[in-house]
Amino acid sequence: MISHHSSPSLPKPPTGFDIFAPLKHWIDGLEVSDRSFAHLVCKVIPCCCPFERTLTFFGRSFHIPPLCKLNPVYNELVSLRFRSLAYLTDICCEDVSHYLC
Repeated sequence: MISHHSSPSLPKPPTGFDIFAPLKHWIDGLEVSDRSFAHLVCKVIPCCCPFERTLTFFGRSFHIPPLCKLNPVYNELVSLRFRSLAYLTDICCEDVSHYLC
C-alpha cells in the first residue's frame, strides 16, 4: 500500500505591493511636449550609470558595478530620458548627439 504524504506548503510571497508604484506611474505619465523640459530631462538624467568605477589601491584594482539598477524607478527614468531625446529629435529636429554616451 502506498501512502501519500503531503509536504508542508511553503508560504506564498506577498502579492507584489510596490510602494513606488505611484511614483512610477507618475513618471511614466509625464508627457514630453516642451523643448526646455526635454533638455532639462536629458541634462539631469545621465546616459550611463555615474556610480560605476574602477578603483586602484596599492596596485590592486577593484571594480564597483553600476548601482543604478538598484534604483526602484530606474527604468521609468531611462524611459523618460528616451522620450525626451525622441521629442527633441523627431518634433524639434535638433541634434542630440551631445546627450549620447
